[in-house]
Amino acid sequence: MTSREATSYLPLSDDALWPEDVERTASDWAHVLAFGAIGWPWLARSLSGGSKRAKRELLERLDLAPDALPNLGSWKADTGFLTLIVDHILERKPETVVELGAGASSLVIGKALQKSSGSGSGQLISCDQHADFVAATHEWLRENGVEADLRATPFRRPPGDWPGVWYDHGPLPPQIDLLIVDGPPWTIHPYVRGAAESLFDRMPVGGTVMLDDAARPGERVVARRWRRRWPNFEFKLVNKGTKGTLIGTRLR
Repeated sequence: MTSREATSYLPLSDDALWPEDVERTASDWAHVLAFGAIGWPWLARSLSGGSKRAKRELLERLDLAPDALPNLGSWKADTGFLTLIVDHILERKPETVVELGAGASSLVIGKALQKSSGSGSGQLISCDQHADFVAATHEWLRENGVEADLRATPFRRPPGDWPGVWYDHGPLPPQIDLLIVDGPPWTIHPYVRGAAESLFDRMPVGGTVMLDDAARPGERVVARRWRRRWPNFEFKLVNKGTKGTLIGTRLR
């Protein structure tokens, strides 16, 4: 299965991937239930992957076939988020992109890097916890002429004071020009994506982080913490698409 197929409303289950040395606490479960109850309007809006016109324009910009992305929305990226990514890559021409949470965005990032560099020299490293999904996505990208470093990445204990789990991503480049955060899913913990800050020190001045689903209550808490902890970044919420995107740029 890849993001081109229709999928269920909720993200893929991670129960079998839970690391043995990490306990899922009652507080974790309480946060998931509470934020699920107050976050349902955002979850309902996320069912829309964007308008047909927006998808058509996106595919045409990337020289992709009209049926390349038949199923967007739900837990997958929508056209608003994907368009923001493409705009940034074509304008800023990042050399190294690290993505947390593979899928439709991996294909879009790979094609945009080809367009921005001409020679396709931009590097995409994408981490996702589901090995079968990663293997199928890698083949899907190759069918569309995209080569990327897609990694089946197990979970580990999260860094710092963040709850849930985090990606055991292994060695990453010392410099990350663009960091795309679209995982792990909120069903692990509403604040789980906050641990992406463990990679902020690798970002140069002008480097950018994009957090998907940023209009949701959990991600708004993450954004407040990031603003307090990282005064050398400028963060802004962009309400393009159905779920909102937090864009952070390193200033110094």
